Amino acid sequence: MSIANVELQSLPHAVFLHRASDRPDGKGLHSRLGQGAFLALRLIDQLAPEQDAVSEDVFDYQCTATERFCSDLRRAATEGAHLHGLVKGAAEAYRHADLTLLAPDLFAYAHYLEETLSLEEALDVLGTLRRIVGEHLSASDSVALSLRTGRVNRKLSRFDDAEQAYSDASARARAAGDTYSELLSRIGRANTVLGRGNMPEAQRRLTEILADARRENQRDAEARAEHGIAAVLQLRGSPDDALSHMWRAFELYEDEDSRMRALSDVGVMMLTLGDTEGAERALNEVVRRGVGMQDTVANATIELMHSASFRRDRVTFERFRARCEEMKAKMPPNILADYHLKVGIGEARFGRFRRATATLARALEVAENARLHSFVFKIERIKGGLPACEAMFEAGVLGEGAPRVESEALDHVSASLAELVGEPS
Repeated sequence: MSIANVELQSLPHAVFLHRASDRPDGKGLHSRLGQGAFLALRLIDQLAPEQDAVSEDVFDYQCTATERFCSDLRRAATEGAHLHGLVKGAAEAYRHADLTLLAPDLFAYAHYLEETLSLEEALDVLGTLRRIVGEHLSASDSVALSLRTGRVNRKLSRFDDAEQAYSDASARARAAGDTYSELLSRIGRANTVLGRGNMPEAQRRLTEILADARRENQRDAEARAEHGIAAVLQLRGSPDDALSHMWRAFELYEDEDSRMRALSDVGVMMLTLGDTEGAERALNEVVRRGVGMQDTVANATIELMHSASFRRDRVTFERFRARCEEMKAKMPPNILADYHLKVGIGEARFGRFRRATATLARALEVAENARLHSFVFKIERIKGGLPACEAMFEAGVLGEGAPRVESEALDHVSASLAELVGEPS
């Protein structure tokens, strides 16, 4: 019987089988990755403490069959490499009777799924980690698991569950004397408050956390608090103040990936303030320094393409579009949907509305297939506005991009960026 016909909700890890139901034949890569994840996690389920011990022959048979299925996927996609790692980890855990050997691969796969906004699936993997490895985790890993569970639930707008996970992380961190993780749990709860729509309270909490992080000399927590304050201020309509905090976060972060993410956000904020030169300086720096950070570089390249269309520079738009096309095959669904969305916006800005409609339809298809609901809403809104946009274009109302906002914060960050990359401001 086809997997698509199975009563999905009655099965463990059923969330992964929804992918297989997207194609009746189950042969698409997305479908096969979903099946591979289901098989790998069912193999790990055999190691659950409450399970009766499975014989070596039975486990080896299931492990070999799962590894064979996932081996082909390893060469086809990044996610396939994660699945292959899960199978290898399960074999090692069974061989050495050590459940903690499962943790690194489960953490890594959950992180990958979260980064690609496969949030229901990420939550399933985190739940598997808690259920199978549970109290065998080290204190630090147990805190990290609760923090990640809180973050994924928050992104899913399951705020009660997020609060519970963050509270659990806080209690565990306090018991272990882990001040840094306790600060992270407070940041998570502040972001949950923001998710509920209470921006003043979120800002108050993050400002308090920022002061505590400085007092405790917790630089990374300070950077994350600054990053969070920037997000709140952006939402509250103070983009210049938000930019100052985001730039401070960039200066504070010590790991390169976080620095590049913050710098990419700086570029996007500068673009909203009309400073395309500064925005492109920041984004080009991300592309230059983000070697090995595939998703970060892809996002920055998409934003450079978007900035070119904002400036109505069709040649540069097409140049960055070509670069994006080279990376497209490796883009996860959330980045791919964003790419098609911003290509569609660009085509509309250049007056190619028929192409824009088709491209936005493709963006919508990607977002719907990956169940990226926030993207679906955004794309539908922009797609619905195309007729009015076309009428304005034909009337000559749509011209150059918005002018640069006069702002001391923007001037400061622009000058600092120029100094960073060694160019005149």
